[in-house]
Amino acid sequence: MDTGELSWAITATALVLFMTPGVAFFYGGLVKAKSVISMMMMSFGALGLISVLWVLYGFNMSAVDGPGQLFGNPFADFGLMTLASDLASDDATLVAAANEGLVGATFGATFAIITVALVSGAIADRAKFGSWILFAGIWATLVYFPVAAWVWGGGWILELGGLLGLPEVIDYAGGTAVHINAGAAALALALVLGKRVGFAKGAHVPHNPPFVLLGAGILWFGWFGFNAGAEFANGMANVGLIVVNTLGATAAAILGWLIIEKIKDGKPTSVGAGSGAIAGLVAITPACANLAPGFALLLGIIAGVLCALAVELKFKWGFDDSLDVVGIHLVGGLIGTLYLGFFAIGTGLFTGGDFGQLAVQAIAAFGVMFYSFVVAFIVGFAIEKTIGFRVTEEDEIAGIDPIVHGEAGYVFDAK
Repeated sequence: MDTGELSWAITATALVLFMTPGVAFFYGGLVKAKSVISMMMMSFGALGLISVLWVLYGFNMSAVDGPGQLFGNPFADFGLMTLASDLASDDATLVAAANEGLVGATFGATFAIITVALVSGAIADRAKFGSWILFAGIWATLVYFPVAAWVWGGGWILELGGLLGLPEVIDYAGGTAVHINAGAAALALALVLGKRVGFAKGAHVPHNPPFVLLGAGILWFGWFGFNAGAEFANGMANVGLIVVNTLGATAAAILGWLIIEKIKDGKPTSVGAGSGAIAGLVAITPACANLAPGFALLLGIIAGVLCALAVELKFKWGFDDSLDVVGIHLVGGLIGTLYLGFFAIGTGLFTGGDFGQLAVQAIAAFGVMFYSFVVAFIVGFAIEKTIGFRVTEEDEIAGIDPIVHGEAGYVFDAK
């Protein structure tokens, strides 16, 4: 890796790390004013905890050592001590490899952090911080770290195409590992914690739409590192395609979402624009390096329209996914992952291939969804029945910021 590629790797790592504060602002603007600290702290809590776990053992678990393994040995290089010690070597090649390995490990950590942070949106306004942190650590260990190994670290999803004699699964930046994974866990937690007090359409209004747009803007900015970041290990071969698709699909999804809002409710909203942008970013994540730009625009429109419709399902089906993690991340991740089966360059059903690409995409997507949901439900249920996961109804109604954190998001001096 030359110095330019290494510099891009560090830059992309910083961009993706910045996305977690973006999630905090996006989610923070969507909740009520007396829960904004609680909501943002869930993202920052994930940033602290998952970073530590990743350095200690998560990175080791994210790559398998051989065929048939579900995850890597968590103690293989505990705390990354071996990689760090290689920096003292007199062998310049070993030193360079250690630097690349440590930067790559840090880049991978940012994906783990934001995946966990995304889940928190489903339990806004009603979750205990300590219980959330406990869940986050267990879920990351049992689900995210192994799934990262499945998708990118030599595990069964990466090898699925070869095992079946079909094309390889395409998940360039995390449609399965990040968005389907987080969305399925979010659905499980929403079911475990139950509905907010007074849950009904229109009952919970975003308290700060400018925060929502700020968060969406930060996320879009950081997503260029999220999608194009891994090109440091690929000689920057597809970086042009990735960045244009990250722009185009996202922009198209904004339009798709706003059109649905206009048709359904008569008014396009700022929250809808921000949500549409996230839906497009989610959908293009697995597909960014494997779609022609025109098909990326079409994907964006489809994601914007379908995710705008999907967020209404919680009212029809009776699950309180507070901030639409299921409707945007689970549905958007499924759309982007399965869409490749039809339009992936060279292997999609309509772009030179057959049903093989769609088959492996579906197996990977639904396999991750099922695993994440089941484990998240079991872990969340166990926490709720032991130490408790949900705050009392009285605290929820009053607003949980002063109860849980002893702070208020907005303090107005009467003097």
